[in-house]
Amino acid sequence: MRAVVQTVSEASVTVGGDIVGKIADGLLVLVGVTHDDTADDAAAMARKIWELRILDGDRSASDLDAPVLVVSQFTLYADTRKGRRPSWLAAAPGDVAEPLVNAVVDALRGLGATVETGRFGAQMLVSSINVGPRTILLER
Repeated sequence: MRAVVQTVSEASVTVGGDIVGKIADGLLVLVGVTHDDTADDAAAMARKIWELRILDGDRSASDLDAPVLVVSQFTLYADTRKGRRPSWLAAAPGDVAEPLVNAVVDALRGLGATVETGRFGAQMLVSSINVGPRTILLER
């Protein structure tokens, strides 16, 4: 499992002209799932995201009760070592990935986070204003 975590002053996800998730002063998290990821990996990733000291003053989202916007992102597992066309073989198929992305969301909520989401499998427009900029890659 991989996650790209960005500190944002605002972020939103739009699907078909409708805003489906929106936050201010929190974390935008893009989550990618590979074939051997498990529910335990999802729970561990959620804890790492929630406790990651990336916000102002060396504080975490849990310290500041900052909201989190989680967006599924299979392209985090693109393999670009050969040619110009990425391979997606390392990305888990939707029927495997969707429950694990949902498990990250559920685990974050279980830790006390306010979580907004994108829509799995949809063509999403993701908008964000990165603060810092601070962007961290997490791998589980």
